[in-house]
Amino acid sequence: MSGVSSGLVGTWIFARERADQTLASKIVGALVPSAQAFDTKAATKFAAEDRGHYNCWMKSGNWKTISSERHFADRNLEVVTDRVQTPAHPDPRAWTIVHRKPAVVVAPMTRDGKIILIRQERIPIGQAIWEMPSGQIDDRNSDEDKIKDTALRELREETGYELPPNGELISLGYFFSSPGFTDERGYFFLARPVQPCAEGPHRDEGESILDCRGFTNEEIRRMIADNEIRDANTLGICATLAARGLLSLAPR
Repeated sequence: MSGVSSGLVGTWIFARERADQTLASKIVGALVPSAQAFDTKAATKFAAEDRGHYNCWMKSGNWKTISSERHFADRNLEVVTDRVQTPAHPDPRAWTIVHRKPAVVVAPMTRDGKIILIRQERIPIGQAIWEMPSGQIDDRNSDEDKIKDTALRELREETGYELPPNGELISLGYFFSSPGFTDERGYFFLARPVQPCAEGPHRDEGESILDCRGFTNEEIRRMIADNEIRDANTLGICATLAARGLLSLAPR
């Protein structure tokens, strides 16, 4: 799962407040290289058909959106500025938001207790980093079973591992990746015990996964302590596993 730079988003907000549309357009171009203009036909089509795809789970309680201005949209994300009333602030406030599809993050555990990680090139940060397998949920109407199907699909595609007939996929809740500017939500799962698929991994053309192997609890703990694991999804699911007694991160 890739993110959008919060620094660029902040600069873009500043440009819009100064009515500097040229600078604002350049910032959107940096956020999404394929963007040509805010009012493209693709964005209009997205607005008509896919608005609920990104924030269908987000609004609750006494939150009220007074107005919403769309600036860019494609099949992966949508940039809007909303004026919102919140329970603590009845006077509407403007906030620029990046709507993204929800995602799954899977911790694959082998029969001997090792955790399978992938090392993947990530273009926005210019690095290859160790991560748990993850991926976006494309169907905006996905129920719990479809979300689990997505988790198992990402597990097979990215790692080449699968659950045996007696395996279990345990739901561990969800988290928000960067709630200051995006509504992206990730669902955590533990898959155990995983085993190699006969056909191996089946990776998407756009992915660049350089390595995939198992790590012991102690190796995971050391990699976190030494800042070798820097992916927020992976750090978050490791903390959840440790809190539930499913992964030991205590120094020995």
